[in-house]
Amino acid sequence: MKENIHESRPKPSLERAAMMLAMSETRESEFRLRQYYGETWHLPCVVTEVGGTIGALQTSGKLTNSVVTAALKAKVIESKPENVHAVIHATIEALRGIFLDYAQNASLALKISVISDGRWLAVGIFGKSSVHPLTEHCRVGLGFMHL
Repeated sequence: MKENIHESRPKPSLERAAMMLAMSETRESEFRLRQYYGETWHLPCVVTEVGGTIGALQTSGKLTNSVVTAALKAKVIESKPENVHAVIHATIEALRGIFLDYAQNASLALKISVISDGRWLAVGIFGKSSVHPLTEHCRVGLGFMHL
């Protein structure tokens, strides 16, 4: 008799899942993770990428809009004001780790994930920042919000 996966493994936490998705290094590993969370655990998720200078990303709304649009298109959230509101707040919370101690002209390359269980959602951000190519370093952020 085939063992039920839900009996043998604990359900993954949304926070860990968001970070694993954001930190996936290849498209293949990202795809496998999205499949695992989506098909095995019925946790809709999406990954998007955003780049630009910190000054431009903070003031343009490009980053938050990209996250909301990705979450809506992938059906991670329903198109309801309260769900969009939750994604925006979780993204802002995650950005606190990204925009900590920065120079306005620093460049960012970020991978952003959104995952939900229908009651809560998590936004994970992982990427690199640099003012000069020799100063590149990683940044990470996590946001968690109820729907």
